[in-house]
Amino acid sequence: MHDHTDHDRPAATGTGSPPAERDQHADHGGHDKHEGHSPEMFRDLLAISIALTLPILYFSPQIQTWFGYEAITFPGSWLITPVLATILYFYGGRPFLVGARRELRARMPGMMTLITVAITVAYAYSIAVTFGFPGEPFYWELSTLIVVMLLGHWIEMRSVQSASRALDELAKLLPTEAHRLDPDGSIVDVPIDQLQIGDRILVRPGEQIPADGFVQEGRSSVNEAFLTGESRPVTKQEGDEVVAGAINGEGALTIEVSRVGGDTTLSQIMRLVEEAQRSRSRFQVLADRAAFWLTVIALGVAAPTFLIWFGVGAGVTFAVTRMVTVLVIACPHALGLAIPLVTANATSMAASHGVLVRNREAFERGYAVDVVALDKTGTLTEGRFAVSAIGTDRIDADRALALAAAIERSSEHPLASAIVDAATERGVDVPTATDVAAVPGRGIQARIDGIAYAVGAPEWAAELDATVPPAVREELAEADRRGESAVVVMSEGKAIAAIRLADRIRPTAAAAIRALREMGVEPVMITGDAEAVARTVAGELGIERYFARVLPQDKARIVADLKKTGKVAFVGDGINDAPALVNADLGIAIGAGTNVAIESADLVLVEDDPRGVPRALRLARLTRRKMVQNLAWATGYNVIAIPLAAGVAYTAGLVLSPAVGALFMSLSTVIVAVNAMAMRRVDLT
Repeated sequence: MHDHTDHDRPAATGTGSPPAERDQHADHGGHDKHEGHSPEMFRDLLAISIALTLPILYFSPQIQTWFGYEAITFPGSWLITPVLATILYFYGGRPFLVGARRELRARMPGMMTLITVAITVAYAYSIAVTFGFPGEPFYWELSTLIVVMLLGHWIEMRSVQSASRALDELAKLLPTEAHRLDPDGSIVDVPIDQLQIGDRILVRPGEQIPADGFVQEGRSSVNEAFLTGESRPVTKQEGDEVVAGAINGEGALTIEVSRVGGDTTLSQIMRLVEEAQRSRSRFQVLADRAAFWLTVIALGVAAPTFLIWFGVGAGVTFAVTRMVTVLVIACPHALGLAIPLVTANATSMAASHGVLVRNREAFERGYAVDVVALDKTGTLTEGRFAVSAIGTDRIDADRALALAAAIERSSEHPLASAIVDAATERGVDVPTATDVAAVPGRGIQARIDGIAYAVGAPEWAAELDATVPPAVREELAEADRRGESAVVVMSEGKAIAAIRLADRIRPTAAAAIRALREMGVEPVMITGDAEAVARTVAGELGIERYFARVLPQDKARIVADLKKTGKVAFVGDGINDAPALVNADLGIAIGAGTNVAIESADLVLVEDDPRGVPRALRLARLTRRKMVQNLAWATGYNVIAIPLAAGVAYTAGLVLSPAVGALFMSLSTVIVAVNAMAMRRVDLT
């Protein structure tokens, strides 16, 4: 190893699990109206309830009058309707009765309480009429109300389950067994939960990779679409990292296991998805609060409705019907679905675009971001050196690169590795160097085809009193101006080439910055590099405001200063960015393909692609827009519906029955669901 002059070498970055977390944003408490429920349960309840409802409709006097037929009668036929209604009340209405008990125990009456009050009043009044109380029973209204409610809840459960299915699909990505290579060379198939770090496993063509690790032998293309959203296979060869769940292509790979069990990338993604699904947003809290007050209002309106209509002589049946209709139509069913469906769809959309959501509140905070502050190294740049230019004197650039690579192959210095990689990428013919000797602090000298060469720092050329031609001198001056590193190739007392090296800008960084500007969001760069480096990168990317020579502990301070003028998102890739990620209004961790457990971030980008930032912000804006639309519809519809249910338009001939009220209530739920599902048609790219 040897030393080169290094102009503010990019700092090493990493990822980890800083202690600072945002659990204050994720509320996992509260009760769930569908705890213990499943779509299959509601499907079965609905099917049997429909079967019970059909005879009730057939024997209903009102239905007979409407359709002009007369039901068959026989001894005891009058008991069919009340008996079936009783079974329907306790069987089909069971989820609502149990849910109401939970809500009342939690002192948070909601839709389950309203439904329970409505069907209980309808059932009790009808039974009383059957056994002598004056009035007309409405068994058919009770039965159809229960059926419509079960249908609405079945649709809701199916929608939520469909939007959350990504987690189940992730779990299916792992194979059950792995081909472990034992020290004696034998191959043993073992369950993946028996794999340990350091084990060597064989992955044959077409198989899924069972654990995270590094390729020891072989070369193949690997499909990582589940992780990155990119369908194009990625070439993997010796030394490259692979992740559990990816699909191997045409070649066999021998992999050394580096992470197992819950530490694998896939397992950590699943944990993040679970956390996001459990988290509750401020909009969800607002919806729950609105549902609570809507329940209070409905109960407060229902009782006076009964008393007023009964008091004006409309009859007990009409008064009870109005009261039940108010209770039914005011059920905050749409409110209960408005936010969960939007966030579930948003989470699913985010995952399909390579964005993992740590808590759903990120969608609400991300919509109003004014400034996006981006760390340079590892975020806008790749965090590793690459050859940016070669200036030569009377020698071909490829020949100069080949000579430098021949000498630098014996060095482990980052600049040396960059030169060797550049020669490989360009496909140049690298000769063999002999008599290689390192000169500490200066460079390396060797002989190629009998000629003495040296590669090292520009200062070494001055110390050797080597002649520096104008073309080489200009390249060195440009390196100084841009804050880049440079090495000089010398032979026979003359500098024959200067190779400039810099932290390579990510190919997608410029597109990401343009996208942010088009959205009206200002991009700001923060870096610990020198002013010249920061100025060069900012200029190439079109970033007007940047901060250079920033210490890690100062990033959070800069973010705090930026927050004084608007909402700020910070994008970083490592442990040293954790304070800034936490301090920002929205923390986005980039490059989670190998380390997704960046607990300080709100959003985690799976790929090392900054274009995920504008995508995430577009999704945040779309999510909030849908939330506002759903809340407006779910609450606004009741402003008209409740008075109609109470009978204010009775004189105009507009009267709603409980069943019609249930249909209107369910229609509002369908509208909310369709609006949420429509998100999936929006292109975020």
